[in-house]
Amino acid sequence: MAVEGDLVQMGALIGAGLACTGMGGAAVGVGHVVGNYLSGALRNPAAAAGQTATMFIGIAFAEALGIFSFLVALLLMYAQ
Repeated sequence: MAVEGDLVQMGALIGAGLACTGMGGAAVGVGHVVGNYLSGALRNPAAAAGQTATMFIGIAFAEALGIFSFLVALLLMYAQ
């Protein structure tokens, strides 16, 4: 019967590792948001000040998805 418990724990840890890929996706998303903001700011510096709040909102949404995937990973690892 111990083998079944080990298989369940192994599946939970594999699922947690797969859930952590969402954190990498969030990092890529933040990079795209900031990179596109900087690209636009360099093309039109006069409009950059008006888009700063939009950039921070985009960063917050991307990071929220990363935090959610981290929480799912923690739940899979430690919830029994």
